[in-house]
Amino acid sequence: MYKRPLADELRPLALGDIVGQGHILGSNGLLRRIVAGGDVPNMVFYGPSGTGKTTLAGIIARESGRALHKLNATTASISDIKNVFADIGTMLAPDGVLLYLDEIQYFNKKQQQSLLEFIENGKITLIASTTENPYFYIYNAILSRCTVFEFKPVPPEEVEAAIERAAAYLEARDGVTVIMDEPARRHIASSCGGDVRKAICAVELLYSASDKSGGRAAITLDDARVVSQRSAMRYDRDGESHYDIVSALQKSIRGSDPDAALHYLARLLEAGDILSPCRRLLVIAAEDIGLAYPQALAIVKACVDSAVQLGLPEARIPLADAAVLLATAPKSNSAYLAIDAALSDIRAGKTGDIPRQLQNVHADGAGFERAQGYIYPHDFPNHYAPQQYLPDELIGTVYYEYGDNKAEQSARAYWERIR
Repeated sequence: MYKRPLADELRPLALGDIVGQGHILGSNGLLRRIVAGGDVPNMVFYGPSGTGKTTLAGIIARESGRALHKLNATTASISDIKNVFADIGTMLAPDGVLLYLDEIQYFNKKQQQSLLEFIENGKITLIASTTENPYFYIYNAILSRCTVFEFKPVPPEEVEAAIERAAAYLEARDGVTVIMDEPARRHIASSCGGDVRKAICAVELLYSASDKSGGRAAITLDDARVVSQRSAMRYDRDGESHYDIVSALQKSIRGSDPDAALHYLARLLEAGDILSPCRRLLVIAAEDIGLAYPQALAIVKACVDSAVQLGLPEARIPLADAAVLLATAPKSNSAYLAIDAALSDIRAGKTGDIPRQLQNVHADGAGFERAQGYIYPHDFPNHYAPQQYLPDELIGTVYYEYGDNKAEQSARAYWERIR
């Protein structure tokens, strides 16, 4: 016999029943005030799964008296969109149409552009949802006509309220007493990754697997741990969460926080991803530690090579060594800034002819190099002799500024003495 999923049965029907999103749906939240005002604009709901995007779209449709059409961009086509348009102005949609388009990032440009005419003239109110950054995946023509609202993962303490509601519903529906101790409830709430639907599904599964003899259903911590293993991980190697984690790893190391660096490294490794941290740690060694500790790059390369050869779980050890080393090392981005400044000039057309003395040897006279005027530095004390190296158009340009760390200041003092 078919039974609706518990998460669907418990889907909130009013704004006050939605769990989380207090920043936009709180007592004075902007989105709550918009809905209450009745003049609903075109919107994009951006955020992870299970945070209330679909639920809110349904509530808005009911409260505004508009016919709700739901499409999922993973399966919908332009013909489906045209079918929605066909209802406009009919008895099926006397007060207009509210189109809820889930996962809009899967629509191509032509499909997204097919919406423009109708959302511009107000015949359709579009609410699009996406789990990916809308500024990367939704075309500007759509974004310029929509207001973006970000939905955030629901905090564990608020998820607990949904779990208690689910347990109470099951008790009332089946006449069974649900016994769930506090550690089990807290574990489900904290391991769902801020996804309320996932938490309710876990409760439903644990309830269905429990022994209900004697009219009691026990949900234990041990069972909850089995159901929710790794479920707190939000990770997609090609998606937004992947780039958020590797970005957080680099920024934590750049900020010299080894504990945060280990946390984000662990998230990548727990998802079975070795290559992303390997690549990022090499970048960090060059970009953020740089000339303040030049040996760091060689050490990190050795750690990365070891990790690739070892594989998980042992790979975690050399990668942790690299992360802690980089987080606690002195920092310098002087070379990074210098090469970007040089590239900026090149792209702006600031090049000029290479000085004659630096050009490759040409058979244009006796003595070749001497005829070009090249000075061989190794023939002079301290292996240094002044001569022009930059093109005439760039004489006096400075790209590299010595960092304020010990290694670069030592190099600076050496060259000031020599020159």
